[in-house]
Formats: sequence, C-alpha cells, structure tokens
Amino acid sequence: MFEKFKKTKKKPVSISEEEIVKGSIPNHIAIIMDGNGRWAKKRSLPRTAGHHEGMKVVKRVTKLASRLGVKTLTVYAFSTENWKRPEDEVNYLLRLPQEFLGTFLPELIEENVQVRIMGNKEAIPAHTQKAVDKAVNDTKHNTGLVLNFALNYGGRAEILDAVNHILLDYQEGNLHKKIDENVFDQYLMSAGLQDPDLLIRTSGEIRLSNFMLWQLAYTEFWFTDVLWPDFKEQHLLEAIHAYQKRGRRFGGV
Repeated sequence: MFEKFKKTKKKPVSISEEEIVKGSIPNHIAIIMDGNGRWAKKRSLPRTAGHHEGMKVVKRVTKLASRLGVKTLTVYAFSTENWKRPEDEVNYLLRLPQEFLGTFLPELIEENVQVRIMGNKEAIPAHTQKAVDKAVNDTKHNTGLVLNFALNYGGRAEILDAVNHILLDYQEGNLHKKIDENVFDQYLMSAGLQDPDLLIRTSGEIRLSNFMLWQLAYTEFWFTDVLWPDFKEQHLLEAIHAYQKRGRRFGGV
C-alpha cells in the first residue's frame, strides 16, 4: 500500500512525449519546488543562486506541461513560513517573480498561458505586486495552461481565511445555503480550479509543508531525490508516467 510513496531513482527512465500523450494527462499538476538551497551549497554558491536556477526550471516545465495538454500547473513559490528565512534571502525570493515574469511574460502570452496567483498578495512588496498584477492582467484572456503561483501562501491560512469569509457572509445575510464541499471550494484561493491530480515534490523530502491541504485530499503523490534546479523535462514525463499507471478509485473499489 506504500508503493506510491517510494522515492524515485535518481536516473529517470527514458520516456517520450509521444508515449505520454497516449495516456491520461493530469488536468492539474502541483509542484513543491524544493532543494534550491542545497543545490547551491553543493556548488559553494549562495542560496540565491539556487533560487535563480530554479526559476529557469519553472520556465521549461511550464512549456512542457503546456505541450502535453495539462490544464493547470501550480508551483509553490513562497510560503507563509518562508518569512522565517534570512532577510536577504527573503528579499531575493520576493524579487524573483518580478524578474521571472518580466522576462518570460511575452513567451507566456505567445503560448496562450494564463497567469494566476494565490496567497496573501497584500503582504508582499509593492514591486512584486506590480509585476504579478501586470502578468495576471496581460494574460487574463488566454485560454491555455493556467500557471498558478502560490505566493505568500499557506494551506492552514487559506482554510482559516475561507472560514472567516463564510462567517462574515452568513452574518451579513449573504449566505443562505448549507456549507458543503462545493460551497467551501468557492471560498478557497484556488476557486475555479480543479483539485490537483498529481503532486510532485523534489529534493527527497516527503511532506506537504502546509501546501494545498484541502485540495490534495485525493491527489497522487510523486517524490524524487532530484533537487529542483536539476529537475529536467524527463523527470516530469517520468512523474506523469507513474501517475498513468495508478488506479484512482477515490475511496471506491
């Protein structure tokens, strides 16, 4: 029963895009991009170098996911717990979206990718907010892959925020129906998106780290020892290939 949670081998198997598209493609892939700091440390580089390299991987993975027909790609860019890191690293992490979107936005538009953000945007620096808002606005009419950045995001905070909004709507007389899963979904930051079919976490860690706690209830997990800056297109193909071999019963038989 624990087969699904085994870490993958370091060397990915050779799988082609043509082979993958013959099978079931996950509609929504979520990624915990872990290992940037360790990647940099192994090379005697500052941790920020690992984060910079990691953003290049986001670009490659986004393009491949789009080609394969994935509808949503959610990447864990900055968590509510990341504020505990050294100030210079936090400042760099919060400049990365501006750098990434500033250079990659024309390609996102060309590839019909729509950018979305979930998290407490008000707490991030103004320059980051401006870059994010521009990317969201400039791609809002695109109909292809949704590239969803979890930025200053935490799963527990998201659930508490949803509960508080439900209470407020009830108190103000704006809510007149029973709270079921479908109603609750609409109060989450991921409202309008399907729950992830596949979660990928790199770097060998096997935990959720406060990521999409509600949405991952029936998601398939795939873990790898590969550090995020070393994550190649072939690793994504391998993860999807593993997903395609699983039987998803959602509690049934």
